[in-house]
Amino acid sequence: MSRLVKAPKLHVTDTGLAGALLGIDLDALRAERELYGQLLESFVYLELRRQANWEEADFRIHHFRDKDGLEVDLVIECGGRALCAVEVKAGATVSASDFKALKRLRDVTGTRFHRGIVIHDGEQTLSFGDRLFAVPYHELWRTNG
Repeated sequence: MSRLVKAPKLHVTDTGLAGALLGIDLDALRAERELYGQLLESFVYLELRRQANWEEADFRIHHFRDKDGLEVDLVIECGGRALCAVEVKAGATVSASDFKALKRLRDVTGTRFHRGIVIHDGEQTLSFGDRLFAVPYHELWRTNG
């Protein structure tokens, strides 16, 4: 794992407040896709963090970046062992290239890698190969009941 780089990543704790402080309304946010992506990533982080509090297992959320600059937005470590990796994409379409960093993390971590997910703004859940999936972000609130 000498290819990994430690780098902090900050998330705002209230994306609505962040938008208000930036003076951005919904139309401006739609026009500024990079900012929308950053706020969406923080929103997903906060939602996963909130849901992790419901579980008894120990969850830790990290960020992955290797020396080649490949990044995974969120790496969720469950119980000190299993890893689920999440990429957040503001767009509605997902392609195989969106999984490049997830595949790198899967290759580096081996059997610890449980699942890699690209959360997107589309409608369908799709498989992209070995333990890799594209999942719409509205699935964050879906219940099994």
